[in-house]
Amino acid sequence: MGERAGDELLALPVRLHGIQLGRPVDLLLDRDAQRIVGLDVLCGDEVHRFLPLPTAAVGGNEIRILSPLVLLEQHELDFYRSRTLALSRLRGGTVERSGRRLGELRDVIADEDGRLLAAIVDEKRIRFDAGLQFAPRRRSAA
Repeated sequence: MGERAGDELLALPVRLHGIQLGRPVDLLLDRDAQRIVGLDVLCGDEVHRFLPLPTAAVGGNEIRILSPLVLLEQHELDFYRSRTLALSRLRGGTVERSGRRLGELRDVIADEDGRLLAAIVDEKRIRFDAGLQFAPRRRSAA
């Protein structure tokens, strides 16, 4: 995979033996935001399932899985959602380093193992390190 932006991963179909099973709709990051844990996949039956990233092979134009058994059901997805940070909630939120505001998170760049390499903040690529902090975007009062 080399390195890919979150948007690129979300644009790839999830396939098993060439058959499209669904599409990713969100990336789930570990609490320290150092790596992608897995994908929230919307399957053809309109059910959201969790796909652990280590069980998938990200190729040029698809996310390939070897067994449908690695697509975990909704309650497992809920478990992982409660213990991770969803990229969809972080986008538009503040990125800081050492208490200094750097801008708004637009996307993340990850390597083939899911380790975060950089954040796209406003229009700049900022190398990821342990000092980079993400805050979820604030929900507007409706």
